[in-house]
Amino acid sequence: MFNLMGGGLLCAASGLVLLIVATATDFWMQYRYSGNLSNQGLWRFCVGNKCHPHTITLAFWDATRAFMLLSILSSFAGIILGLTIYSSSARSTRTRSAGITLLIAGLFALLGISVYTGVTVSFYGKRYAEWRFSWSYILGWIAVILTISAGVFHICAVPRNSSSDGSDVASG
Repeated sequence: MFNLMGGGLLCAASGLVLLIVATATDFWMQYRYSGNLSNQGLWRFCVGNKCHPHTITLAFWDATRAFMLLSILSSFAGIILGLTIYSSSARSTRTRSAGITLLIAGLFALLGISVYTGVTVSFYGKRYAEWRFSWSYILGWIAVILTISAGVFHICAVPRNSSSDGSDVASG
């Protein structure tokens, strides 16, 4: 049980770091614009090593940003819940809650990256001849896998008969 939770916490912490890095960096997509190698992230775009904030508010950027930020917050909450398992008498409940919270965090990140993927392929794929997804985007997908795995590990760590460890039901 503790090995699965430890593995879950390691995956969750790694996923959280990758979510933060992916969300904050400017390398979700690279393309050629006027002969210069350019890149963009969720918050700004860079052309010729000079970065500018996105001036146009597009719904897909807002949706991707919101889902990624919700994922970071949920992942952080799941890690906190996972850490409290070791000091709590209600281990089964906290383990299950941590697992569900981490699965929700993974789902938020999956939704954000999926929205970004769909719009990028349909819009930018037609606009620029030479473009590709870059390392921030790839880190986001790795974070999805790690965060969902962390949730699964926590849920699998819940004992089958939760009343046998005495953590959920007070004996009287």
